[in-house]
Formats: sequence, C-alpha cells, structure tokens
Amino acid sequence: MTRSSLDLKAKQQLIERFLGKKVGADGTAPQTTATRSLYRAKVPEAFTRFDRHPGYEKMLVPKAAADRLGLRNPFFIAHDGVAGAVTRINGREFINFSSYNYLGLAGHPAVNKAAKDAIDRYGTSASASRLVAGERPIQRELEEALAELYEVEDCVVFVSGHATNVSTIGYLFGPKDLVIHDSLIHNSVLEGIKLAGSTRRSFTHNDTAMLDNILAEIRGQFERVLIVVEGHYSMDGDIPDLPALIDIKRRHGCFLMVDEAHALGVLGATGKGIREHYGVPGKDVDIWMGTLSKTLAGCGGYIAGERALVEHLKYAAPGFVYSVGIAPPLAAASLAALRIMLNEPERVARLQENGRMFLKMAKESGIDVGTSQGFAIVPAITGSSLKAAKLSNRLFDSAINVQPIVYPAVEEKAARLRFFLSSLHTEAQIKQTVQMLKETA
Repeated sequence: MTRSSLDLKAKQQLIERFLGKKVGADGTAPQTTATRSLYRAKVPEAFTRFDRHPGYEKMLVPKAAADRLGLRNPFFIAHDGVAGAVTRINGREFINFSSYNYLGLAGHPAVNKAAKDAIDRYGTSASASRLVAGERPIQRELEEALAELYEVEDCVVFVSGHATNVSTIGYLFGPKDLVIHDSLIHNSVLEGIKLAGSTRRSFTHNDTAMLDNILAEIRGQFERVLIVVEGHYSMDGDIPDLPALIDIKRRHGCFLMVDEAHALGVLGATGKGIREHYGVPGKDVDIWMGTLSKTLAGCGGYIAGERALVEHLKYAAPGFVYSVGIAPPLAAASLAALRIMLNEPERVARLQENGRMFLKMAKESGIDVGTSQGFAIVPAITGSSLKAAKLSNRLFDSAINVQPIVYPAVEEKAARLRFFLSSLHTEAQIKQTVQMLKETA
C-alpha cells in the first residue's frame, strides 16, 4: 500500500472521529441502528411481501372474477383413484378427458407390478446422482429400450420432462447460437433458450416455408442453429411436416429437435411416434425428446440420439449431473408400459379410432376444433376465457371432466376446452360428451 493511500485512510478516520462516529478496524464507520432503520425505510413494503408480488396480484384477478360469477375453480381437482377414461372425484364418477393416459397404461396391473417389484429390489429412490453414486440396471434398461425404439445409438433419462428441455437446450447452446422454433412450442423450450442465452426466433405454426426463408436470410450469422418442433401439439392436436423439416435442417446446416411428449403412443401404427407416422429413420432427427408421464405411465423425460450427444449430457448437463437419478419404480413402470405398447398395437389403433370419431362428431356438431387432426387431442375453441370456464363448469355438473385452457396459456381468442382421448374411451362416452358439448356450448 502506498503512502498516499495511508494518508487518505488516516484522513477518513480523523473526519469520522471529528463527527463523533465510531470507527472500525478497517477505518470505516459501522452502521448504527438508526442508519439501518433509515435504509430499511427506503425499501417499498411491496418488495418484502410475497402477497404484493405483481405476479401473484395478477393471478388473483381472474380468480376474483370467477368467484363473483360463482364459477367452480377447475384446477387442482383431487381424483380418488386412477384417472383413465373415467375417474372419481368426491366419490362421483366422471367421464374423463383431462389426463394424458393415452393407452390406459397408468394403473395397468403389469405396470403396477413392475413398479412394486422395483421397490422391493431397489427401494423408492435412487437417492443420488447417477454420475457419482452409480446406477440401477433398470435405469439403463429403460434408456436402451428407448434408444432401440428410435433406432438411434443411445438415450439418457432425466427426472422431469420440463427440465429435460430446459437443461438440454440450456447446456448445448449459447450466445453465439440461434434457436428457432414453432410459434406454439412448449414453455420448457422457451425456458431452455433463456438459459442458453441464444438468439431466439419463431415461425408461424407449421409454416415450413417461413422457416426456410428465415434460415436463408440469417443462418450465416450464427454458429450452431437448432430447430425445435413438437411431434404432436398438445394444445391443437396437429402435427408438423417432418420430412420437410429434415430437408430444411440439412440444407441449412442445422440441428433438428422433436419433442415427442404427446406423440409417443399416439402416432404411428405401433405408437412409435411421428417418425413411424412418416416412415422416417430415427437418425434423420438429431435430438429426440420425450416424456415418461403420458403414454409411459411414469414421470420424467428423455433425450435420444447419437452417442456423443447422450454422453455429453450425461457427463456435463447440470440438469442431469446435479440431479438425483430417476426413481427405480418409475423407470420400471415406464419400461413395462413401453413393452405393452409394442406388444399390443391394438391399443394404439383404438386410440386413433376414438380420436377420429370425436373429431368427426365435433365437426358435425358445429364445434370449432381448430387445426386438430384427431389423433388424441381435440380442442373445442370458445374464443373467450370466460366462456371456456363456464362451459367446463356445465360439463362438470353433467359428470364430464374436461379442463379449460384460458389466457395467458393461449391467446384470449383461442381460449378452449381441451379433450384428451384414451384407448379406453367407449363410443357411447364419446357420443354423450359431444352431445352435451353441443347442447351447452
């Protein structure tokens, strides 16, 4: 330290002593109680209370409006048992269209037995990160089965579907890269792009010509480019043109990622997803993403692709490395469900038949189903959040459980009821539901 700096410190101490303030060992005056109180007084009270958080206050507005209108809160309803084509709520049986149990495998005896056997052998939790604490054979068996399903080299399973997208995109891409996605892509992809710090662009839903034009204009400005689409859109029930997307990604030197959360078990003759629907080799897509919580009756997400991709994520992606491994009973349940799906393709056929039936009846009844192609998801677009909530309440009173999708989850003009079909739904249940929907809409 120089002499001039010592002199400056000495001067500061002299000034503090002259003013009658205590001086600490470092030559600075400690804050007095009065000083600290004055500082706290300058902080707005709203910054110290969760009930004054702007997000919470915004959330209360529609809840207050619903209360004034006497509308039942349609969210967080407690189901008494397995939610399949039917469910029990408060002891009453409902026709159920609010679950992703597409092939009726959640609650299937063989799936339950697989989970119970895994509990007996491994316990209920993996208890630590697989990287540092080791694996359970059932975890790798599931990953190998999924890799085989997609005809790719390897697969890695995460404990959350949402976190799978966030962690994968957030880790693999960065500020010098571009992520371009369908305008109706899932929130998890958007959060992953934020984490990555990449440039983000979107193209109009299923408009591959627009995607092609954007890439022709700006591809050269970035290092890596990732195109992200869904294999089956969960809000609208339609699918993208996968062969066109593969052609575009090749011509522009991009990676292609397909989110199969609602496509596995739904598309293709045996439920293998959009690649089976189009007859596309699995290796033509760089990143296959999917979830275990829909068709596969478990919980978690996965990434399937070439070995370098999977090993990179397993050794370095924070969402995998610093997270506990998938619970053995969940891995066992999803593996059992996958095997049933492949061995019983009639479940997939029934699901697709039910989807087509619901779509046809809804259209004939004058219901706005948007762009749904009737595989397993059919919206009934009301054009108003209030209308959607009221319609959901009326159907609930008639023992039909279907959730409203309201703003901001969708644009106000796109508010809707969203019907998830199952292979277990009967023709009578579908006819009854569409008739009630027509009468109450």
